[in-house]
Amino acid sequence: MPLKFKPILFSVLFTCYSFFAFSQSDTSTVKAQFALGVNSPSANGFVTNFEAKSVNFPSINLGVQYMFKPKWGAKLDFGYNRFSNLDNTAEFKINYTRLNAQLVYDATRLFSFLPQRMGTFLHAGPGFTSIKPLGNYTQNDTSFLNAMAGIEFHYGVSDKLSVYFDASYILGFGKDFNPVSSGFGSFNGNLLTLTIGASISLSGCQYCD
Repeated sequence: MPLKFKPILFSVLFTCYSFFAFSQSDTSTVKAQFALGVNSPSANGFVTNFEAKSVNFPSINLGVQYMFKPKWGAKLDFGYNRFSNLDNTAEFKINYTRLNAQLVYDATRLFSFLPQRMGTFLHAGPGFTSIKPLGNYTQNDTSFLNAMAGIEFHYGVSDKLSVYFDASYILGFGKDFNPVSSGFGSFNGNLLTLTIGASISLSGCQYCD
């Protein structure tokens, strides 16, 4: 994980702790979330002769969510993704890390056909991406702004815990590589992530959805 992102990760963890302390006397919905899954980078994010596997592991998301209204909330989350070259192509590995601040909408009523213990959330917002190539191309690190959007399907296991599936797409606003050699083993494109995680309520909600 890039060193410059360690303070950011610490900040997310500290925020989670702060929300926990705050939630002892607050009845609003506060959730800590952790998810693990896979990712798929867009082909147009690589320069010629570099191509990634279509499915890569892992994708790790860590965040905290606060619902300030019954249907609306906000989420701060950190994501770590690793992807590598397709067989028989130029060898590379990339660490893709991001930090996003997102609005959250409780869309459960729009999916009323789902079981009662299920909840559905939409989320979207801007963020910052850092690309760290490994191996022979460490000099080609880069960073850029992003915008991501996704949907989560939660299932309430208990009053405090839900498990969920998340599908998210991260649109990258990276610049073209110039010269082209600055893009060897690097990436400036979009990323699809599919993760399964756990959401822990810190505020006494009936279900974590």
